[in-house]
Amino acid sequence: MKQIYAYCRVSSREQNEDRQLAAMREFGIQSGNIYLDKQSGKDFNRPAYLRLLKKVRCGDTIVVKSIDRLGRNYGEILEQWRKITKGKQAAIVVLDMPLLDTRQKNHDLTSTFIADIVLQILSYVAQTERELIKQRQTEGITAARSRGVKFGRPPMERTGLFLILRASWKSKKISAREAARQLGVNHSTFLAWTK
Repeated sequence: MKQIYAYCRVSSREQNEDRQLAAMREFGIQSGNIYLDKQSGKDFNRPAYLRLLKKVRCGDTIVVKSIDRLGRNYGEILEQWRKITKGKQAAIVVLDMPLLDTRQKNHDLTSTFIADIVLQILSYVAQTERELIKQRQTEGITAARSRGVKFGRPPMERTGLFLILRASWKSKKISAREAARQLGVNHSTFLAWTK
């Protein structure tokens, strides 16, 4: 029996996938057939995507909201597209781009050519956007650092208790792990502080 699957992806755990999931439910896809990854689209080494690929059989359909949800690497999007449509002989539907619907078997040469061009353009745009995001992020971090912004957690303060525990540790009255536990820090943090 032919199955219809959905693939959804957001770039991080903080991002919300509700818009994609709503579109998949509206398309009529059962929740058990929706695969979701919460990680970058830079490559296709994603757990849910790989599980989906193992599940897909000839005649099945994979639905994505937009091409950039499938991925953001130009060459790999084209490779995965071919793997699904030619290798597995499954169909792909891109909801935001009706031209990218491979379910229609009556594609003539012109419509196939146009769909291939659209796929290549959208894949290129997805990768370019990823590169621009990385560039803007790097520029933002550089600008913030030049203004004196510090990244990461602020260093933990060493209290008077630290001095007492360090002395006890040096005289071998307590272990480094016990001293760290009493301070509420990592064992490695305590050892780093003692140097």
